[in-house]
Amino acid sequence: MEELKEISPSEVKQLLQEGKKISLIDVREDEEVAEGKIPEAAHIKMGEIPVRLDEINKDEEHIIVCRSGRRSENVAYFLQDHGYKVKNMTGGMLEYSKD
Repeated sequence: MEELKEISPSEVKQLLQEGKKISLIDVREDEEVAEGKIPEAAHIKMGEIPVRLDEINKDEEHIIVCRSGRRSENVAYFLQDHGYKVKNMTGGMLEYSKD
């Protein structure tokens, strides 16, 4: 299995602050996202990823986000196996929301 690329929440913040165009996909449940998400992130629940693959551009790299980095890692591996370029945001929103 190909190794998964990772990105830290602070690196994601840096990219957003620099105005870089990045694709973020938040795979948490509706009630989790309701408590707040990264404004630039698209919301596609983990369970819906397989049926919504056509919404995810294969030509772009995507950063996958969840609460702690666990679910996003699973989704990232799934997408990578389907030929997508992805990175997992380690530590998830718990880490991202800290500061």
